[in-house]
Amino acid sequence: MAGSDGAPTTHYSTSSRVMAIGWVVIAVLLLLDVVLRGQDRMAWIAGAVLVLSIAVVYVVWLRPRVVSTERGIRMVNPLRETFVPWAAVQWVDVVDVLRVHTPEQVLRSWPLRETKRAKVRENMRRESGYLDPDDDRDPTQMRPVDLAARDLRRDAERYKARPLSGPIKEVREEGPAALGAEDRPQTMVPVEVVVVLAVPLLLLGAVFLLA
Repeated sequence: MAGSDGAPTTHYSTSSRVMAIGWVVIAVLLLLDVVLRGQDRMAWIAGAVLVLSIAVVYVVWLRPRVVSTERGIRMVNPLRETFVPWAAVQWVDVVDVLRVHTPEQVLRSWPLRETKRAKVRENMRRESGYLDPDDDRDPTQMRPVDLAARDLRRDAERYKARPLSGPIKEVREEGPAALGAEDRPQTMVPVEVVVVLAVPLLLLGAVFLLA
């Protein structure tokens, strides 16, 4: 949960990040080998593919996260980013993924997933009204994504009690999608994602054409 001083809290999938970092390390080592020993066209193509794989892993597995800030929830998915002001947060729950309910739509988080099938079925029964949410359980006994949802619900209660008014004019931990937000969610494709994916694709295209 976010601290009383308003410091942001970041939620993400630890296992996904560990695997992603592992692949990035392997890809970098392979890329160094290609640079040092490869000289033909296939070496250039292999190098460009490795660079593209690092970019994809970053966008899909390293970058995605959910951040609780003073002004709302920043939901970072692979290609899109959504900022949900606290005023628009009605509920946060988990079925197969963590979901943020707003008056207009239900927003799904890519990185925060329930991987246990039995737990997903239990969550579906709860959503249908057969089971009641239990926020009083021992946190040490809760699944990581359930704990994140509970923390976000509690953050929503706390921040709604003392809301910060007016549009967001400075983008910090709230992210670029929060710029100008007041009481409705805003979604955008960040420039960072476009650049990170476009540069390796252009490099790969140039290698095929020129190498």
